[in-house]
Amino acid sequence: MHKFFDNHLQEDKIEELLYPAYAKRAMVEAVPKYRLPQKGMPPEVAAQLIRDELMLEGNPRLNLATFVTTWMEKEARELIAETYDKNLIDKDEYPKTAEIEKRCVRMIARLFHGSDNEKPVGTSTVGSSEAIMLAGLAMKWNWKKRQKNSGRSFDKPNLVMGTNVQVVWEKFCRYFEVEPRFIPVVAGSYVTNPEKVASYLDDNTIGVVAILGTTYSGEFEPIEQIHEAIKDFCLTRGMKIPLHIDAASGGFVAPFIHPELKWDFQLPLVESINVSGHKYGLVYPGVGWAIWRTESSLPEELIFKVNYLGGELPTFSLNFSRPGSQVIAQYYNFLRLGEEGYIQILKSMQSISLHLAEKIESLRIFEMISRGKDIPVICFELKAEEPFSVFDLSHRLREKGWQVPAYFMPPEAQNTAVMRIVIREGFSRDMADVLFHDIKTAVEELRTHTLSRQPRKSLRFIH
Repeated sequence: MHKFFDNHLQEDKIEELLYPAYAKRAMVEAVPKYRLPQKGMPPEVAAQLIRDELMLEGNPRLNLATFVTTWMEKEARELIAETYDKNLIDKDEYPKTAEIEKRCVRMIARLFHGSDNEKPVGTSTVGSSEAIMLAGLAMKWNWKKRQKNSGRSFDKPNLVMGTNVQVVWEKFCRYFEVEPRFIPVVAGSYVTNPEKVASYLDDNTIGVVAILGTTYSGEFEPIEQIHEAIKDFCLTRGMKIPLHIDAASGGFVAPFIHPELKWDFQLPLVESINVSGHKYGLVYPGVGWAIWRTESSLPEELIFKVNYLGGELPTFSLNFSRPGSQVIAQYYNFLRLGEEGYIQILKSMQSISLHLAEKIESLRIFEMISRGKDIPVICFELKAEEPFSVFDLSHRLREKGWQVPAYFMPPEAQNTAVMRIVIREGFSRDMADVLFHDIKTAVEELRTHTLSRQPRKSLRFIH
């Protein structure tokens, strides 16, 4: 074989092996990366191999891109470790875990102004992605029933939402053959315009999605106005179109620091709500919740009953076996914090967000899109021509350890590039001041570095 290929084959073989420096003391041969090793190894060596590789990842506490919780108390971590082996789906074997899940559902339903007379129902999920799929399926099946009962066709369902929705809504539409009808957001206004909603509705609309805390900017959509637009349309057409609230980010924020806001089951057309426990529910990933206004909101056809785990088990989920630890961690937070604890923590995060937003704005080069008033999320764009982009700034901050994402806004506003900072528990005011210092320094460095690379007309080159 040609020497070039020989060398590359040898390099490929080397790349497929792990050669940790300390292993000379505990290992006699390298470990394959992509196939099972022939022999095992001592537990402490296997653990150290993995720890060494994970050292190269970013620090979760400095990851300001994610909404997902990166800190919990020691007692919560211990409870999670003690309950990894409890299979949440096996309610016959673990009845207390099932009871805890039921308590959480009732607590959340009451938090969202669910009425005991209407008997709200719900379930825990693997994050809001599964909760959204379940809520979407419920909307589709309920619409299908209404169409059948009215003698109308049911082969062209559509779902109305803004282009600012999280990608899981696009997944739902594609996976379950629903036409997505996107209401464009535009530059300078990154939430759904209520005045445009009615023009997207018709007899085939299974529901409308409104967002309590958008992924793009952290803003609350004008949910009460969107609700009124749907209600007016339904009154003129003699029909009912449900409103689903994607409260993944804001569902555990609004009840505590925006109690006056009407967005939940107080609005009669709100049929279902999803919320992420692993965001501002303050639980490690992954746990979400899907809540329906009443039992009739959840089609019986979507509930399966199985008996091969012991007793008869009703289940409505896309997943089956999963640990009960996240649900137990959610219940721990509910007991540990109570309403006052959540209010205190969320107001603290809001205060840090507003403080950091004010500091960033003081640089006079950024246009603030959101300051953390709705949920603790700051979003901003460059407002003037600079010799660098937000992507350059994001990259420079990454060199300092911070993960601050830069991205383009949705279609119709795709020329707007922004940065977003998500404030979570564990991010202190002192850390915010350090981040601001690093942003300010990075801006100065980028300006100097970029300008120094500009060719100068008066400069003569001597060969």
